[in-house]
Amino acid sequence: MAFSFDNALGLHPQAVAVRSRRIQVIASNLANADTPGYKARDIDFREALRQEQGGSIRTYRTNPRHLQGVASAVSPDLKYRTPLQPTLDGNTVEPQFEQAAFADNAIRFQASLMFLDGKIRGLSDAITGGLR
Repeated sequence: MAFSFDNALGLHPQAVAVRSRRIQVIASNLANADTPGYKARDIDFREALRQEQGGSIRTYRTNPRHLQGVASAVSPDLKYRTPLQPTLDGNTVEPQFEQAAFADNAIRFQASLMFLDGKIRGLSDAITGGLR
């Protein structure tokens, strides 16, 4: 039976990657809170994780003359946030909301790292027989 790290680690590596990208997007929003016309963006975590887990989309031939191959999945698109109170300069960043989203995402990022660490420690213990 072949061993697969993808199966052993589960969805945690992909979750860490998506959370990391989301932290960058939210930090960019906060950095541009005073930039006129800046539109706040965000990543839909569920959609991004689903795309990250798929990795690639398998194509099937229905005719022997069709090309065979694998189409790569596109990266998740950034979504625009709808502001609760629009500003006169067109900036849609709401610093309090962004700070709360950043804190929430940071906690979830840390949890994903802890789950991943637990999986890696479990694999390490299985390999070494629990000896360190």
